[in-house]
Amino acid sequence: MSKRNSQASKTAARERLRLERERQAKRDKIKRQGIVAGALVAVLAIAGGIGYAVVQNNKPSHWDGLKDAKNVVAPANTTGTKGTTVVIGKDTAKKTLKVYEDPRCPVCAQFEQTVGTTVKKDLDDGKFKIQYIGATFIDGKDNGQGSKNALSALGAALNVSPEAFLEYKTALYSAKWHPDEQTDKFKDDSYLIKVADTVPALKANTKFQDDVKKGTYDAWAVAMSKTFDDNKDGVTGTPGFVMNGKQLTADSQGTPLLTVEAFNKAVGEALKS
Repeated sequence: MSKRNSQASKTAARERLRLERERQAKRDKIKRQGIVAGALVAVLAIAGGIGYAVVQNNKPSHWDGLKDAKNVVAPANTTGTKGTTVVIGKDTAKKTLKVYEDPRCPVCAQFEQTVGTTVKKDLDDGKFKIQYIGATFIDGKDNGQGSKNALSALGAALNVSPEAFLEYKTALYSAKWHPDEQTDKFKDDSYLIKVADTVPALKANTKFQDDVKKGTYDAWAVAMSKTFDDNKDGVTGTPGFVMNGKQLTADSQGTPLLTVEAFNKAVGEALKS
């Protein structure tokens, strides 16, 4: 090979090497740009996700959004503002026992399981009417929904009949169906409907079930809960009982009426006054 050809070959080789370096440099640049762009997209996506989460967390929940609802669908068998006055019993009964209860309240469940039959007999005998006031404050302890959801379902039962309401309330508080206070089972419509299937008037009742699933009485439940929050009877917990404007308790320390004896004594004295 001549020196001339050798020199040309070296020159060509250097040129090919230069071109290859330039191509590699371009590939590296494009790769770096892709990485930067991908990272930017990821950052924006994360920021967007955080922003969305913040917005969602700051939006009022379904239940919070009903606090100022003006169009409240009230169940049948109710009166008063937004249908929050629920009075059940014989017209001949001269006095009314106010009963304050929260659906998730374990002490309410204890009362209903122990004294509920006595209350129902007195109601049927016309000793007194019952004015029911539903509370939902237990939901506030764990950011739950069960008290409100169960109260809405009770509204759906009341829309069927006062008897269905009372039977459903008894079922919800029963040892079989009432959940532990730490377990918010009542937030699930399917569970509420399962309990309702034990009540003859509600079993396979498609109107009742639709009202539960659609939340027909959700706004009513929130309005009813506000009635508890704003009560003038001085009741701050559940179960609470009031007759003649006076709270009824088992003793001067304010012990709830959790036995038949305590209930009969307190209510008997109130009926005489």
